[in-house]
Amino acid sequence: MGALEGRVAIITGAGRGIGREHALLYAAEGAKVVVNDLGGAADGTGGDMTPAQQVAEEIKAMGGEAVVNGDNVADWEGAQRLINQAVETFGDLHVLVNNASCETACWST
Repeated sequence: MGALEGRVAIITGAGRGIGREHALLYAAEGAKVVVNDLGGAADGTGGDMTPAQQVAEEIKAMGGEAVVNGDNVADWEGAQRLINQAVETFGDLHVLVNNASCETACWST
């Protein structure tokens, strides 16, 4: 049993880089993970959910549970939808890793 067994975690900016590694580590430790990522470029433009979907699939392939979320956490309503998705999908929320950088979240509002 992992250190996060039975916990629910949201990881923002989880499609690539450090956020991806956080998501995979939390899942390996037993957490159910909401993989949040806009999928945009470093300047905040664009939006491709493929990286977040790939991370969620990696988690599922290792026996974990994950869902994808593309909401912008710099937006109040987007952040609320993210929280709601975690609770509605997994029944609770225990951890938030706010890894999303301003380059990918703040400037796209």
